[in-house]
Amino acid sequence: MTPEELSKLAGNDLLESVRDAEKSFLVGRRSRGDDLESAVRVFLEMLRGFEELGFANRCVTVFGSARFAEGHPYYQQAYDVGRLLAEQGFTVMTGGGPGLMEAANRGAREAGGCSIGCNIHLPREQKPNAYLDKFVEFEHFFVRKVMLVKYSSAFVVMPGGFGTLDEAFEVVTLIQTEKLDSFPIVALGGEFWAELEDFLRNTMLAEGTISESELNLISPAATPAEAVDLVQKGCRT
Repeated sequence: MTPEELSKLAGNDLLESVRDAEKSFLVGRRSRGDDLESAVRVFLEMLRGFEELGFANRCVTVFGSARFAEGHPYYQQAYDVGRLLAEQGFTVMTGGGPGLMEAANRGAREAGGCSIGCNIHLPREQKPNAYLDKFVEFEHFFVRKVMLVKYSSAFVVMPGGFGTLDEAFEVVTLIQTEKLDSFPIVALGGEFWAELEDFLRNTMLAEGTISESELNLISPAATPAEAVDLVQKGCRT
């Protein structure tokens, strides 16, 4: 790759230049040249994230599904979490998409807080919502997850699917393995999490694959107010 091509990648054409790059990167064995080019693209995408996401306030990332629309109780809970966090001076960051991500961003923005989205380019579902003060779009899932974790001092996990679970358990694993400070992780959604909690306690803990202290890395919350209270208490310790 020439210096001119690198310069172009570092500019506004970066995202277009990496469309479908993750799929190509994960295709299997390739030439060293292709892998080196992928490494450069990942680096530049990460650098762009660093440059775009500079902000002063403490930040809380809210994870949640794109599939719960306005009018659903979970949407209202995510909205209230975003609003309450903003009222306490937190920046609210989400994956930047629709559903519960939109709800949290909307609550923060309508409360006068800072609302940030780290979106991902996908063939369906993931379009940026209309309630973002700052928006960065990524091609690589793992780069996006770095950004969602790096700038946050707490995490609220709303109901969601595989993507939400992936994000939540990655944070748990980073704390479990001491790669990340012990920041609060709060699960909000009531009965949605009940069977997962039973599995963690009655299977994983019972079989010895996790410890009691590791199980306690995730704190359940019954209401948005309780979730924000747990965030505040955890951020003070």
